[in-house]
Amino acid sequence: MHTFETKDNKTMVVFSGDLDRAIASFIIANGAASMGKKVTMFFTFWGLNILRKPDKVKVQKGFMDKMFGMMMPRGSKKLKLSNMNMMGMGAPMIRKVMKNKNVSSLEELIMAAINSGIEIVACQMSMDVMGFRKEELIDGVKIGGVGYYLSEAEDSNVNLFI
Repeated sequence: MHTFETKDNKTMVVFSGDLDRAIASFIIANGAASMGKKVTMFFTFWGLNILRKPDKVKVQKGFMDKMFGMMMPRGSKKLKLSNMNMMGMGAPMIRKVMKNKNVSSLEELIMAAINSGIEIVACQMSMDVMGFRKEELIDGVKIGGVGYYLSEAEDSNVNLFI
């Protein structure tokens, strides 16, 4: 007699740093967590910008790392839309529409995810490439490698790349 373990966790790679994709990622993650599922969100490359603290953090960096940091949005409130950006007007417009329709803001969705135990993991290799330090990320973020993500994905029946 064989017993089969049900793989019921949810994993997602958040590669994009676009506001609309970030919102979708956190809505899906919070939905799965509210159904009692273990959720792991693995942030890599541009997705790391979602997790940056909005304020400048004093850390020792080389020239290239400083340049990367200056060119990228610092935190969730600085993200642009993937479409309809309209010279920066798209993001404030979508935020206003969401507020008017009583949809949680990205910042509220992030806090709900952290508070509900969703694992928010920043990719160590991407952090190294882009010159980010742990101190520059919001509280509640773990640092992990691709091996950790793959191990979580092994125990999942849903794996998204956003």
